[in-house]
Order: sequence, then C-alpha cells, then structure tokens
Amino acid sequence: MKHLADIRNDYTKGSLNRDDLDLNPFKQFNKWMKEAIDAQCNEPTAVTLATVDEVNMPNCRIVLLKDVCDDGFVFFTNYNSTKGQEMRHKANAALNFFWPELERQVRVRGTIEKVSSHKSDAYFQSRPRESQLGAWASNQSEPLESKAELLSNYSELEQKYQDKKIPRPDHWGGYIVKAYSIEFWQGRSNRMHDRFQYVQKAEKWEINQLAP
Repeated sequence: MKHLADIRNDYTKGSLNRDDLDLNPFKQFNKWMKEAIDAQCNEPTAVTLATVDEVNMPNCRIVLLKDVCDDGFVFFTNYNSTKGQEMRHKANAALNFFWPELERQVRVRGTIEKVSSHKSDAYFQSRPRESQLGAWASNQSEPLESKAELLSNYSELEQKYQDKKIPRPDHWGGYIVKAYSIEFWQGRSNRMHDRFQYVQKAEKWEINQLAP
C-alpha cells in the first residue's frame, strides 16, 4: 500500500478573489451550491455536522442540507438521536461542506435551534413514504439486538399505515444552524489556498481574507 504521507494532490481548478464575493454569505453559498450541483458533484448537499456532548467531547457525522434560509442552514433528524441529545445539551454547532470535484469547502459556525413544527411537518410529508416509515421504525443511535428487530418494526408500521397518511413522529424534525461565521475555501496550487471568512458584526457581515 502506498504510504499515506506520500498521497497528495495539487489544487488547480479555480481561484477566489474578494471581488468574486457577494456581500451576503448566503447568496455566495447558494452560488457555490448551484455550481456544485451543475458540476454533478457527488452528494452536493452532504455536510459534516459537528456537535459536543455533555463532557465537551466533539462528535461529527454527515447529514444532508435541506434548505438555506436568510440566517442559516436546515437539516432534519431524530431529536432523540445522539446528535439530537448533544444539540439539546449545547446549542452550538459547526458544518463543513466539501466538494472535491471543485476543490472547494465551506465552513460554518453558529448556534442551533429547532425549526417550526409547521416546517418539519411540510418537509416530512414531502419525503418518500419509505423514508417516513423509516423515521418511525428506527430508534436512531439506540442499540439493536439484530437487524431483524429493525426490519420487524418497519414491517409492522407498513401494515399499521397501509392506505393511510403517515404523521410526522414527535421525535423527528428539523434544525437550523444560525451562522455567525462562514468561511469559503478554494484550493490553490502549492497549498496557497484562497480563504475568505464572513463574520457577523451587529446586522452586517465583515469579510476577512485568511492565510492558508
């Protein structure tokens, strides 16, 4: 196997200058997201979500972005999951998007809160029926005796809701990460990357260029 220390790539696909940036970081993010989708990046909405537990040990996992609002980034999950418990304990979170096909990443830091029940209901009803059943069947992050237990739960729910509308579980819904810092990173040759960080100051966004 090749030595891990010998694996490296030079980033040559783009550049990022201050004049390229929108004054609003959410508009800038939407521009980059569109370009990631148009470039057919693999899972363009996938984002690493970082939280901390009750002893301040960090934890991270991939979730899928489902909306971008005027002040934050929205995803949906089980409120009783490990991440749900951590976000209930400490309402701070970080996000990291990475689009290797474009040699770009976006880092977000912010506070986190639940979205409205109306918004959670609307998104839940837009999901495929199989995903709705899965939200009921899985006690996310809890130990399983076997996969058969999960499949049995799912089968019972299929029968229970046959020909019926599936309601959103009380333990499932959306969160919004309300950003106070958003950084745009464009890989460059020789590790001389372009980095610009938006920081919220009162009701305005200040843009700073950062050393790579």
